Amino acid sequence: MFLSSSPQHICAILLLVSVVATTVTATDHIVGANRGWNPGFNYTLWANNQTFYVGDLISFRYLKNQYNVFEVNQTGYDNCTTEGAFGNWSSGKDFIPLNKARRYYFICGNGQCFNGMKVSVLVHPLPSPHTSVNHSTPNSAAPVVLEWGLPSLVLSSALVWFGWM
Repeated sequence: MFLSSSPQHICAILLLVSVVATTVTATDHIVGANRGWNPGFNYTLWANNQTFYVGDLISFRYLKNQYNVFEVNQTGYDNCTTEGAFGNWSSGKDFIPLNKARRYYFICGNGQCFNGMKVSVLVHPLPSPHTSVNHSTPNSAAPVVLEWGLPSLVLSSALVWFGWM
């Protein structure tokens, strides 16, 4: 099927190309980087060196028979208690979506919170589309959504140019 070169078709094609070429990324923040979720690590320092955005993931890696993760409020975090916890995980590879711009509090619920197994992270709203953000660090974060970018733009442009769309 060949497309006409009317202004409406050209605008529709350009809109389609721009949507396909848009970069969408989220970051998986691996708590403790290569050290994982274990006692004796400074998770406050780790969290302070990260920037969390709505849509990112925070993941906990640990021995599932020894540790766990609870999401608690600030009181639970300060006092190392799981009373009134919002969620708990125990798989050893827990991926938790950060869906709201707010402060999150996570602790280990088997007593290891008192040995430093707790982390608090502040999640920021997504930046405006015109702001370029690189919020991952090589040792503790991994992209989780692929970027379509230039290859899609080239392919779409070629299809449009030769009338194959």
